Amino acid sequence: MKRPPESCAAESTTGGLNLSVSETGRLGSLPVGARLILRCRKDWRDATIVAVTLETVTLSVTSPTGRTYRLRRPLESPLAFDGSIPVLGEGQWRAGLARYDARW
Repeated sequence: MKRPPESCAAESTTGGLNLSVSETGRLGSLPVGARLILRCRKDWRDATIVAVTLETVTLSVTSPTGRTYRLRRPLESPLAFDGSIPVLGEGQWRAGLARYDARW
């Protein structure tokens, strides 16, 4: 068997998405279903894009108690990147990431 070309191998590890700062510098450029890290009042939480309208992006945010809630943010909200992980907000997200209930 032959190994796949390097470009195919890179796509398989990233899930086929090629995210870079130049392509996705704004929240509105991410597709529906994209996951990101979101800055909340006290901590950083996991969020998923569930809808995109002409003015806003709707995010489904998971809380540490197991519930979810929705937030709307403008399309032009700037994103930062930690490697290939989109981050919405400023600061060190790894230190303040919310701890989720691991029983489920």
